[in-house]
Amino acid sequence: MSLCVLCSSVFNFNTERRRSQGTRSSQLNMNIRITTIIFLFTISLASAQSDSTSLIFSGYAETYFAYDFGKPKNHNRPGFIYSHNRSNEVNLNLGYLKAGYAASNVRANLALAAGTYMNANLAAEPGVLRNVFEANAGVRLSKNSDTWVDAGIFTSHIGFESAVGKDCWTLTRSILAENSPYYESGVKLSHTTDDAHWFFSTLVLNGWQRIQRVDGNNTPAFGTQITFNPTENITLNSSTFIGSDKPDEVRQMRYFHNFYGIFQLNEKWAATLGFDIGAEQVSKGGSDKNTWYSPVCILKYAPNDKWSLAGRAEYYSDENGVIIGTGTPNGFKALGFSLNLDCAVRDNVLWRIEGRGFSSEDEIFTDKDGAASSGNFALTTSLAVSF
Repeated sequence: MSLCVLCSSVFNFNTERRRSQGTRSSQLNMNIRITTIIFLFTISLASAQSDSTSLIFSGYAETYFAYDFGKPKNHNRPGFIYSHNRSNEVNLNLGYLKAGYAASNVRANLALAAGTYMNANLAAEPGVLRNVFEANAGVRLSKNSDTWVDAGIFTSHIGFESAVGKDCWTLTRSILAENSPYYESGVKLSHTTDDAHWFFSTLVLNGWQRIQRVDGNNTPAFGTQITFNPTENITLNSSTFIGSDKPDEVRQMRYFHNFYGIFQLNEKWAATLGFDIGAEQVSKGGSDKNTWYSPVCILKYAPNDKWSLAGRAEYYSDENGVIIGTGTPNGFKALGFSLNLDCAVRDNVLWRIEGRGFSSEDEIFTDKDGAASSGNFALTTSLAVSF
């Protein structure tokens, strides 16, 4: 009965909006309505067939205010920043509603989202796909092992930071996280060992942070991930990507590796060390490659469950502008640092404040008077609520 009421509400809501908006908006609303109803209907059927199933609805909202001392007139933070990227205004970085379904041999997730993160990171995606945060389904291949095949839209297999701020040690994301995939779409084969020490996955993807392929690109991209947890205090991860993000006629293969280690040093101190390195062909079929790399170190101190402090130091070098183009003689070569203070107001409410600065080899920033500058500094505060 509750499913029918919910579907009816979705229908009625979109019917009213359809009367007041144009053709394009009506089509988007229709797509959302159909997707929601199909997803809920599928879950209801699966739930009726099994007693060992679970359906969990959850949500997340992270509001923020950032003040860039460069006072950009368009209120945009530097172009290589995609999360918390609006300055001198209160805004929503990420808000989503999620439905997750899990049975012994089937699982599925659907999350629809909005916010400045979605606007910036999914700008290349068409229509309604720009509001899809996650949409995937998976089947377990064996009753005796934790081996799965999943297909759809996932959070990225690359990196230790995600778009969900509460799961990260720092308020803002590292430069290497901002400029490697946050999300991906394709098919994933994964396996976790019985002792939970090892996780392996192989992926066939639509591209480098792509839901829809680049026009003219028919070259599949591939990824791998290996995670090792020798103890509960140590996590080591290796992730790779191989593929092209350009049309086949000018195909330039990209090779990328991400490595990180997370170490719980004692009850109060923890550290994360990460390193990204990538190379892309200068021209189709050529042997010459442009490279980029980025090391990062984050140190966290948590004296108790309510308060924590985290400091970050990082460097990013992309001389030839493969990922971050500047048009300057030395390309993008920048040192970054940040310090943030967190307060867990409640178990599901997190308040944060962070100071973050960049220093570049070239003058790629602007100061408050609009003149070229080699430095940038901003203060950001956020409030995240999960439910």
